[in-house]
Amino acid sequence: MKTKKFLNDPDNIVKDTIDGFIKAYGDRIEKLNNSNVLIRKKRDKNKVAVIIGNGSGHEPACIGFVGSNMLTANAYGAVFAAPGPDTIYDAIEASDNGAGVCVLISNHAGDVINAKMALDMAEDDDMTCEGVILYDDIASAPKEEIHERRGTAGTLFNYKITGSYADEGHSLHEVVNMAKRVRDNTRTLTVATVPGSSPITGYKMFEIEEDEIEIGMGVHGEAAAHTMKLATAEEIAKVMCEKLIDDKPYKSGDEVAVLVNGCGQTTMMELLIFFNEVEKILNQKGMKVFKPAIGNFITTQEMGGIALAFCKLDHETKLLWAKETDAPSFSL
Repeated sequence: MKTKKFLNDPDNIVKDTIDGFIKAYGDRIEKLNNSNVLIRKKRDKNKVAVIIGNGSGHEPACIGFVGSNMLTANAYGAVFAAPGPDTIYDAIEASDNGAGVCVLISNHAGDVINAKMALDMAEDDDMTCEGVILYDDIASAPKEEIHERRGTAGTLFNYKITGSYADEGHSLHEVVNMAKRVRDNTRTLTVATVPGSSPITGYKMFEIEEDEIEIGMGVHGEAAAHTMKLATAEEIAKVMCEKLIDDKPYKSGDEVAVLVNGCGQTTMMELLIFFNEVEKILNQKGMKVFKPAIGNFITTQEMGGIALAFCKLDHETKLLWAKETDAPSFSL
């Protein structure tokens, strides 16, 4: 059975989404002519730009994270597909205000290949830019192969903290180092209870048994690492927290930002109940939670599930995480 959705022509999903976005937030964000790039209207001269390229279908990511103290621009791709190198190049060219461009690249094959091509094209045209590959999903590769891990919901910490840092006026070299620092302090794990569906075909992207949940799903329905029987929020939070804490490891005395991200179908009631359990576990282990982000930030259509991510903070990154932004889809 096909999923019921509010769509027109499936071939116009991206155009219709961007048209609606610009009509809603055109006071602060504009679309480039002839390119699916969303970019801040107000761009400071001589400040490093921070951009991302991502596939559509994960809204509000990353279209809703363009704004002050966050992303300068977002190159917007087809449904669940990375934008092409030409689109990313357009985003680099338009956002370069004289101090260079930092491209944050979520570690998926298409995203990496296209971003590297765009960076080469920009460098050939004498633009100053550098890419940072983000990998935070602990289920997708062992710790010994950390560079092979996927980029998932925890990349949100980088969009916010690195974006805020760039807006302070630091050099491209410093901004790139901040992006790596945030990445290295971030870990994410996702559980799924209900499969999402493709808005193009209308069919489910994968199957989950009625009495099971999948632990370690990717944002495109990539296979999970484990399954477990459906349990209480307390029990699931315990499993997820232990895996994340062991992987970094996070220790007593650490202060962490916590992301409890709904994957599309999970309600705010569930997210708050789950966060309550996470906070208790971290508190019992001597860790302190600083300004959690709870809500639907990076989704997979109507997939039921939660992505839990931690980012270890210090005094500087705490201030950057907490800075106000006018990005349409982010607040703490």
